[in-house]
Amino acid sequence: MSIDPELLTLLACPSEDHAPLREDGDSLVCTFCRSRFPIDDGIPVLLIDEATPGPNGLGVAAG
Repeated sequence: MSIDPELLTLLACPSEDHAPLREDGDSLVCTFCRSRFPIDDGIPVLLIDEATPGPNGLGVAAG
């Protein structure tokens, strides 16, 4: 299930960088740290405890 494009423009990573998110399959990915947040039944789960950290960790720029 896809996230409404208008809603996606309002969502941001919950880490301190607050970077925009992009949709990638069944998750949202932070454009800064590349952490992944699941989409559960069409609802984005933007909880840090539920995230899969990016390559350098949550909120740290991905190189």
